[in-house]
Amino acid sequence: MSRSGAGKSRPVYSTDKGRLCPDCGVVKADCRCRLLKAAASQGDGIVRLKRETKGRGGKAVTLVTGLPDDSAALKKRAKVLKQRCGVGGAIKDGVIEIQGDQRELIKSLLEADGLTVKIAGG
Repeated sequence: MSRSGAGKSRPVYSTDKGRLCPDCGVVKADCRCRLLKAAASQGDGIVRLKRETKGRGGKAVTLVTGLPDDSAALKKRAKVLKQRCGVGGAIKDGVIEIQGDQRELIKSLLEADGLTVKIAGG
């Protein structure tokens, strides 16, 4: 009997090396998979603003996706956006969440930084 995915498993820990990347098998500190995924996730270079209420008790949040920033720059940009909008927010999985429907204000702020911005969704 053959298992599905047979021969595709990789070790994730080595007693002499420590944690290993499950994708490439290199020591986690030297792994470049994360950088390659980040470069691929930048997509088409357009920042998209989306209003969402799902799972938030009917309260709206503005999602900012497609920013070409690394995690430190994303954190700084989220702080600036929250301050300029006068609301709270968070960063989850590389997406900035800003409380309330702030799409127009965020669009003008990001376009002032030279980014291409589109309002997505309804």
